[in-house]
Amino acid sequence: MKPVPDRIKEDLKVLFVGFNPSIRSSETGRHFANPNNRFWKILQEAGLTPRKFQAAEDELLLDLGFGITNIVSRPTKAADEITNQEYKEGKEILKQKIARFKPSIICYVGKGVYQQFSGNKTVPWGVQKESVVPGTIDFVAPSSSGLVRMRVDEIVEIYKQLPSLINQ
Repeated sequence: MKPVPDRIKEDLKVLFVGFNPSIRSSETGRHFANPNNRFWKILQEAGLTPRKFQAAEDELLLDLGFGITNIVSRPTKAADEITNQEYKEGKEILKQKIARFKPSIICYVGKGVYQQFSGNKTVPWGVQKESVVPGTIDFVAPSSSGLVRMRVDEIVEIYKQLPSLINQ
């Protein structure tokens, strides 16, 4: 399995951070490529993209000021296959990416991603009181995986906080 290249550049409005690529994402080289993943639908319904993008268009997010990376680069079937050592290494690499590229907002796509990154056990949805990397805003949103038991409209409501945060 091959890693999926980051979609990242300097001064992004939002950097979306997932757990790690799916097997389908590894096969296609595109983020959130699993057909059961609702990431692209959520972005559109939350008003972040003008239409529903396809995974094959993931690099177009850069034109909107959005990027995508993961805390762990190794593709797996499920996030529970990620080892503690991979999280530890991934956390340091992610800190370096954030410091280098300086996105305004880091949107963690899943509470578990932020828990691994921050070390915090109790994490509310939305803006966090303190950011792991100073000078950025940490924002926690539900995972877009089809395995998440929240309704899509509930997930979208949380993501809808991002546009106003971007415009502040």
